[in-house]
Amino acid sequence: MTKETLFDFIKQNKFAVLSTISKDNQPQSACVGIAVTPELRLIFDTRTDSRKYENLKTSPRVSVVIGWENGQTIQYEGRAFNFGKHEHPELLATYFETFPDGLDRRDNGNTMTYFVVEPAWIRFSDYRLTPPQIDVLSF
Repeated sequence: MTKETLFDFIKQNKFAVLSTISKDNQPQSACVGIAVTPELRLIFDTRTDSRKYENLKTSPRVSVVIGWENGQTIQYEGRAFNFGKHEHPELLATYFETFPDGLDRRDNGNTMTYFVVEPAWIRFSDYRLTPPQIDVLSF
C-alpha cells in the first residue's frame, strides 16, 4: 500500500467519523467533512461552540474512520492542530476545493475554525478479498 493509493482512497470519501476525548475522559464521535493532502493530512472545519472543538483544545489526539462501504475502510490515528480562517492558505485551498460551500460558512459570520490532522498510524483494510488485505503504515 502506497501513500498515493491511500490518498486516492481518502479523496474519494468526503466524510469520516472523527473521535475525540472529552475533558472528563469520555469518547465522543462526530461525522465530519474531510479534505486530504498528498501527505495524508486531513483537514476539517468546525464551529468553536462544538464539542469536538472543546475536546481538541484539551487533547489533540484523534481517531478517524474513513470509508465503510464495499468492505474497504481506513482506520487513522493522529494529532489535530487548530488554525484560523486566515492561516495556512494552502490547507484552506485544499479544503475549499473539496467543500466549496465551506466558503459560505467561513464568510457568513459563523465562528468557524479549522483543524489539520497529522497522521501517526493508518490501517487500510479490504474485506472483499479472501484473505482480507490489511496494510499498516506508521509515521
